[in-house]
Amino acid sequence: MVRKIIKINQEKCNGCGLCADACHEGAIAMVDGKARLIRDDYCDGLGDCLPVCPTGAITFEEREALAYNEEEVKKNMEKKLGVNPKNPVTCACPGTKTQAIKRPFAVQAPEGRTQTPKSRLNQWPVQIKLVPVNAPYLDNANLLIAADCVAYSYADFHNRFMQNRITLIGCPKLDSGDYSEKLTEILKNNNIKSVTIVRMEVPCCGGLEGAVRNALGNCGKLIPWSVYTVSIDGEIIDE
Repeated sequence: MVRKIIKINQEKCNGCGLCADACHEGAIAMVDGKARLIRDDYCDGLGDCLPVCPTGAITFEEREALAYNEEEVKKNMEKKLGVNPKNPVTCACPGTKTQAIKRPFAVQAPEGRTQTPKSRLNQWPVQIKLVPVNAPYLDNANLLIAADCVAYSYADFHNRFMQNRITLIGCPKLDSGDYSEKLTEILKNNNIKSVTIVRMEVPCCGGLEGAVRNALGNCGKLIPWSVYTVSIDGEIIDE
């Protein structure tokens, strides 16, 4: 098939290896001191390697190439990370590494100066599909499950909803599959203290609320929960 794929100019390549490090899929390797594209089917054509190249040796081209093989890339990434194949990860991208985020106590701004608002995000990742079921930060958590559009619509989203909660976001219209099973496992396997659902008024957000309701019903626990609905002009219209 003809598709967009990277091209490495061997004359410009200085052998620094930064592109190989940036290519999490493993499509690039250092061969005889030069970077080479060793697997067409590992290259997704997104070009994470381009901005790190100090000499401009990497460009895009459209040519006949093997299709991107997502399954093989996933196996290769899991192999590099030492993941047990019987317990695979949802995504081996380093950007999904599970971590808690410690926030400093609020500091009063000097008189006459405006205090810069602080993020209230307490963990990473935030996407429902990427959060591990047994992530340490889920234990004893107050859980916020929100439609991803809410953060853009409701101005005080961080302070009103995210503060002191673990945040999970998703969009049932754009994500494939149903969140119910994943959320059920999260509720079953962790001591969740409460669940807050924040959705948009649009009909498709009913899928998110429905998935959470199903999970609450299937987890075998009595967990306090509440729902807030935000209008497209940024007002809470139901709580």
